[in-house]
Amino acid sequence: MATNTTSLNPTHDPPKAVVLLSGGLDSTTILAIARNEGYDCYVMSFRYGQRNRAELQCAANLAKSLNAKQHSIINIDLRLFGASALTDDIEVPEYNPDSQSESGIPITYVPARNTIFLSYALAWAEVLTADAIFIGVNAIDYSGYPDCRPEYIQAYQKMANLATQVGVEGKNEIIIRTPLLDKTKAEIIRIGVELGVDYSLTLSCYDPDMDGRACGRCDSCQLRKKGFEDAGIPDPTRYIEG
Repeated sequence: MATNTTSLNPTHDPPKAVVLLSGGLDSTTILAIARNEGYDCYVMSFRYGQRNRAELQCAANLAKSLNAKQHSIINIDLRLFGASALTDDIEVPEYNPDSQSESGIPITYVPARNTIFLSYALAWAEVLTADAIFIGVNAIDYSGYPDCRPEYIQAYQKMANLATQVGVEGKNEIIIRTPLLDKTKAEIIRIGVELGVDYSLTLSCYDPDMDGRACGRCDSCQLRKKGFEDAGIPDPTRYIEG
């Protein structure tokens, strides 16, 4: 494992939160929410062998834009396991609104990804004596991933406080915060706009081109497009088709 850490602002006071930031729409909104609630935000992103490498530059830009206390990029390689269109030589499918009911969990699901990411965040939160971990999981407008469900978060929350020194000793319960869990994409976008998020800095696409333009065809792009349309807010995304 290698870590690239950049200190962004040395002067804020607690409380502290670890925020998982991919550079996409949901995680950026989560960062804005945490900041608005008064947290010092320690932001964590992952270079995990994903097809979309441009999202990491977006995450770095967003961490600065939203005044994160610190931004750490963790290097792990989930290509070792593959089995996902995001980490293997598997074509990213075009959006199909019936895909979940027809074929179950989509091929863009990365096995155990949120469990791995939350474990890193939990370790950092314990070291920082942070009060919370923010993650942008959503169970409404999403692609059907098992690690975005409320029951998953509830189970991880219980495990987190059984597995940490601060939890066992009762010094500091670390709360897994999921403010977007029951929000539609349109609701998420409206929240972000109210908090001053510049969504032109975000990238949600599973398969962007070399210039960081979104494909416009994958599940994530289509859900994003519909979210802006339903919210009545212009979509600032750069798409390949125009």
